[in-house]
Amino acid sequence: MSLTSININPAGPNEAREVTGIRAEEAYRRAELRAEQYLEQLTERVQGGSYAAELTEDFQVWKKSHIRPWPARLFGSRSSAQPQDYNRYIQWMDAAGKLNDYLARSVSYLYMRDLGRALDDPDTQSRIHRTAGGLKRSLLSGGDPQEGMPTDGFDTAALYRWGQQEQIEDTVIWMIAKMKRVSENIPEGMNAEQAQRKLLKIIAGVVLHAREEMDAQTPQAERSRRMDEAVRLGYSYGLTYPFVDDLLDSQLLTDEEKKRYSDLIRSALLSGTVPVWDDWSGAFGSGHAENFALIRYIHSELGEAFEYIKGRQSGEGGSVFFEQAYVFFESQDVDRNKSLADGTYTASQLYVPVILKSSGSRLIARSVGQGGGDGGFERRTFYYGIYNQLADDFADLFDDLETGAVTPYTYYWKHRGERPDLQSPFEMYWAVIAYLIRDVYGSDANTREVLLDRAINGLKRARQRLGIPRYEELMEVLTPGMPALNAVIQKMVRQAEDVEFFDKLLRDRMLTEMKKDREDRERFRSLLDEVRAQIDAALPISPDSNVPAVGDSLIDAANYSLAGSGKRLRPILAHLVATEGYGLDGQQVRPLLKSLEYLHTASLIFDDLPSQDDADLRRGRQTLHMRYDGATAELSGLLLIQQGVREQSRLQGFKPETVLELMHYSAHKAEELCMGQALDLKSRGQKLTLERLNEICFYKTGVAFEACLIMPAMLANAPQDQLKQLETLAYHAGIAFQIRDDLLDAEGEALQLGKPAGQDEANGSSTFVTVLGVDGAKREMWNHYCEASDAVRELPERLRFLKHLLDYLVQREK
Repeated sequence: MSLTSININPAGPNEAREVTGIRAEEAYRRAELRAEQYLEQLTERVQGGSYAAELTEDFQVWKKSHIRPWPARLFGSRSSAQPQDYNRYIQWMDAAGKLNDYLARSVSYLYMRDLGRALDDPDTQSRIHRTAGGLKRSLLSGGDPQEGMPTDGFDTAALYRWGQQEQIEDTVIWMIAKMKRVSENIPEGMNAEQAQRKLLKIIAGVVLHAREEMDAQTPQAERSRRMDEAVRLGYSYGLTYPFVDDLLDSQLLTDEEKKRYSDLIRSALLSGTVPVWDDWSGAFGSGHAENFALIRYIHSELGEAFEYIKGRQSGEGGSVFFEQAYVFFESQDVDRNKSLADGTYTASQLYVPVILKSSGSRLIARSVGQGGGDGGFERRTFYYGIYNQLADDFADLFDDLETGAVTPYTYYWKHRGERPDLQSPFEMYWAVIAYLIRDVYGSDANTREVLLDRAINGLKRARQRLGIPRYEELMEVLTPGMPALNAVIQKMVRQAEDVEFFDKLLRDRMLTEMKKDREDRERFRSLLDEVRAQIDAALPISPDSNVPAVGDSLIDAANYSLAGSGKRLRPILAHLVATEGYGLDGQQVRPLLKSLEYLHTASLIFDDLPSQDDADLRRGRQTLHMRYDGATAELSGLLLIQQGVREQSRLQGFKPETVLELMHYSAHKAEELCMGQALDLKSRGQKLTLERLNEICFYKTGVAFEACLIMPAMLANAPQDQLKQLETLAYHAGIAFQIRDDLLDAEGEALQLGKPAGQDEANGSSTFVTVLGVDGAKREMWNHYCEASDAVRELPERLRFLKHLLDYLVQREK
């Protein structure tokens, strides 16, 4: 399809709207005409029955590799791992000699779907073999670096290490932060896991396009530049899925707001300019008040993404992108605004938008990065898209019926009784497969294998998901015009083996893990708030001094320091390790939690003194020596230390020798904290090496994290190997925490931090930011995050919640 260019930089706005509008409409009409011609060919095949005869022949060839001889099937029962057990399933596939074929067909499918490649091309086969081999090595190696961008869940450590491998760490750090913001801004009524999965999938798709444009001779600097751009372009394009498609499909906006929002998106595509905020905010009516912050965020993020994409387009490639984007959006909008209650839609109205939008997403993924490709790419992609879309619509039939979405399947289901002219979309689906195998891919054996594998696998999954009675009832409704072919298909569904695909396994695992991760994260945050409230209530020291006038004033001063807006991170962490990790009683370990906060608060009081950091603000309030005086601060600090020791001595229900060992350990860690502060003070004004900075940081911060992990484990009599893993975790987590503190000090605001920003620089302290710069400090933080993440994975399952602690440490805003 030859598309006319859109002028996105005309002389004036009115002229721009007129010229670009005309050309965009022409592009859409040409695309519609082509889709109608495609639909006509498919309809002729269905009505003439030729597709059924062709597919029956194809299945006769295909089944030789997928249906075992009956004696083997009858007597040769076999055991296998279940796909739900991801790692064991991969290992079983390899042991059974199935992994190579499994990965080959999975990668072949991705090359067809995402890259528009022809599988009979020798270069494509070579690339598929190489990619499948690299994927196999990554899957079986366990901890080795990824050979491609990880997409099996939003594993930040794996993503960052992939970025290191490609030398685009800063870009991956940027992407992780962006993805976090997107996830936090997905409102109720929209599926956060699906949005995040689709966004990551689009980024991976654009990265794959960029990777395929390079080879072993591409210089590393050029490779890194292209991969950096691909990640940013993929994010920018992928952002439209949650904040255009999903938002318009949701019930979050009123019908009028959806119409105005669609007009804004259309205006941006036609003019090449994002409407200003006033236009955006004015487009949403009375229903937007509670979503004002969300809408403002979407405007900012989509505007930034749009400008980034536009800035990377040039010449004919740039105009092709905007035309394809307009055709894609317009077809989605046409499809979205149908009503399932309207019984008058023609086949053209039902299928043409589906053909356009299903091919459009892949065409844009290529054009957004202005990738090349062989001459058949656009043709194959245009015809291929509806194959996936009809498969997805079949899988989502009953969900779509509940929401009233119009698809060829839901429309046929609702109106087939009074509309005998309606063609079954299931028959159309198989006609598409026959057309692709015979007309588009020239009966290529590899293509036939992948397309039929995919189709049968989809039906197997539906049969399992729906149950056999419901599935057979569905087939009766959808297959009235294809009885002979359906008999062949259902035999394949019952008997065929080795039709599974890796991307399906990844999707199921990814959605399961993302949902579990979100639930665990929400529970973790809820626990943080719950335990923080309990600790806050238990911390105040009772005025029971024998010297009331003086003693009570010291206790008041100590309670003043305890009462600030502290994060209580250390006692909370100890509580979770004790109760969640080792099943200890929360009341029994309460004295330990209090002691940790008393000792930590005492250290802060001393740190803030004029002789040390000379700080005026702590936990959002005046420091203790500013509120009272230096002597009171020093004595209150000593009082809190003794209170900490007293609390540890009150631990009940544990062996006395265990409590004594814990107190001895606690005293040793307190010594190390003092040495860390002394090292820090002596280093003021000196230019420190990274090694020295790590040392100081560990003794100042890491030992406290270590104590919070180790002391509950000691009470639980944890084995030595676990204590070693917890020590490793504490070392890297403590440094990561301190680097985040340094970054916040350099970039944050006093009201948000609870202490003055820029205090480290004012004190002449060497920090990770002053030694490495902001970007270097972020890289070092993520390096330690990855090491800490590895340590978490080595711990028992009950302690894996510590992953959420790591995420909190490196992504907190105060």
